[in-house]
Amino acid sequence: MADTSDTRTPAQIEADIKRRREVLAETLDEIGVRVHPKTIVGDAKAKVIANVDHTVGRAYVQVNRAVSEVRAQFVNDQGAPRLERVVPVALVVVGVVGLLALGARRRRD
Repeated sequence: MADTSDTRTPAQIEADIKRRREVLAETLDEIGVRVHPKTIVGDAKAKVIANVDHTVGRAYVQVNRAVSEVRAQFVNDQGAPRLERVVPVALVVVGVVGLLALGARRRRD
């Protein structure tokens, strides 16, 4: 800090005080905005939304990868179904659905 004793006029000192008051007022306004409940809630919402978006994005990538892997098991490179894998799975699904339907029917009777 420079030594300003006896080198400034009263007008310069008043101007410096006025300038410092304006800077202080701006700083206090900024602090007031930062600690305002709406600002805090808005910042928290933004962080939550960013985290949710990130989590949803990762989940989408994982689900897409899993679907691609399952699809690769039942479809060849040309897009035709692999009957040696589709038929047994279809039979199992039909059997399970049939057993569930039979069980539901027995409970009603």
